Amino acid sequence: MPFAGDSRIRIARPSRDLAAAERFWTRGVGLSVLYRAESGGVSGEHDLLMLGHAEASWHLELVRDPAHPVAPQPTAEDLLVIYLDQPVPDELVARLQAHGGTRVQSPNPYWNTWGVTVEDPDGYRLVLCTRDWSNTTTA
Repeated sequence: MPFAGDSRIRIARPSRDLAAAERFWTRGVGLSVLYRAESGGVSGEHDLLMLGHAEASWHLELVRDPAHPVAPQPTAEDLLVIYLDQPVPDELVARLQAHGGTRVQSPNPYWNTWGVTVEDPDGYRLVLCTRDWSNTTTA
C-alpha cells in the first residue's frame, strides 16, 4: 500500500503572520525551524515555514502568499494534539501565552479533563494532553 504507518505527514495551513506563528511554535512549544522560504515579492510565490523535530516523521507547514493572503479559518474542533503522558507543566502554558498563545476552554469536555488547550496566533488550537496514546490501543 502506498500509504503506510511510516509515511511522512505534513500538516499545512495558512498563517496571517509567520513571525508571530514562528515565535509561538519555536519559543513557546519548542519546535525547530526545519525549512524557510521567502517569496521576496515574486508573484505567485508563497512565504513558507516548516516546523517540527528533525527526527520526526511529521512537520507543520505554515504558508502565506503576500499577494493573495488566505485568512486562517480554524474552528474550535481544529486541533493539533500532543500527548505528553504527564501533567502539563504550568511553565509551558505560561511560555505559550508569553509567545502569543491564548489559553481557551474546549467545547469538548474530554480535552478540558485531560489537557490544556491553547490557541496559536492564527486561532488554531493546540491541545497538550496529559494522557498517552498508542494506535494499537484505545485511550
